[in-house]
Amino acid sequence: MITLKNLLKHEMIGLELIVEKSPNKSEMGLNGMVVNETKNTFVIDVHGKEKTIQKNQRQFIIFLDGKKVKVDGDALVARPEDRIKKKIKRWN
Repeated sequence: MITLKNLLKHEMIGLELIVEKSPNKSEMGLNGMVVNETKNTFVIDVHGKEKTIQKNQRQFIIFLDGKKVKVDGDALVARPEDRIKKKIKRWN
């Protein structure tokens, strides 16, 4: 079960997110469901179209149990299976 405390150690597939900050102005405000995740990117479904978004240098709002959680994309740059092993600084 994904909780606020273990969010960074889970896959994001199936979660809804919004791109809050990005160096690419066209990405800001994009929201949709994560349909795939790689080491460096999210693929999100935005109104039936898949968009690939880089994780680094971005800030995301992830919806979890009806709450909005801000997550720095740099903390997510790793394969989901490798994030489990990674020591994560307290972020929340």
